[in-house]
Amino acid sequence: MPSLQSVYLARHGQTEGNALGRWQGQLDAPLTALGRAQARAVAALLTQQPVDAVFCSPLGRAAATAQVCGDRLGLPVTTLDELAEVHHGSMAGMTPEEMERAFPGELARRRQDKYRWRFPGGESYEDAVPRAAQAVARVAASGAQHPLLVSHEMIGRLLLHHLRRVDVATALAGNHPQDVVYRVDVGTGELTTLRAG
Repeated sequence: MPSLQSVYLARHGQTEGNALGRWQGQLDAPLTALGRAQARAVAALLTQQPVDAVFCSPLGRAAATAQVCGDRLGLPVTTLDELAEVHHGSMAGMTPEEMERAFPGELARRRQDKYRWRFPGGESYEDAVPRAAQAVARVAASGAQHPLLVSHEMIGRLLLHHLRRVDVATALAGNHPQDVVYRVDVGTGELTTLRAG
């Protein structure tokens, strides 16, 4: 990753699905009023940083958030399919309670091996690792030095795994609030939390 100096990771703003406690995966839902405000706050925060490129997931919630940032920063937005969220398969759009009713015991199995457990008909974290690595490689190949990547919580954990060169367990233990931007120093792996608002 010779060109990359720092990478900024943002999660999309709150969606209607988030507000209802639904796990969306690669389904989509529009941003709520709060989600739009979070996108604006993140964009304002990033005006104080040396962001020189904006990349986003193809899913509408991430694209909408990235466009707010790109417009504020005066930068075009590049969509990378590899930044899409981990695919939730048949569980997409469900609350945890609905998942348990439809797939008894699966969430308990997930807790036992979060990395290898696969959503029924979807992906595991392990499945998505190569995709996250490819996203980082494509961003590095762009020549950007301080890019912003707007994606999702689960794929974001795998981006941190690659960028910080930390073990998977460490990466999966984290979360990503929607009003937070993570800045990763690519040379050292140091993580800085930037809070919007």
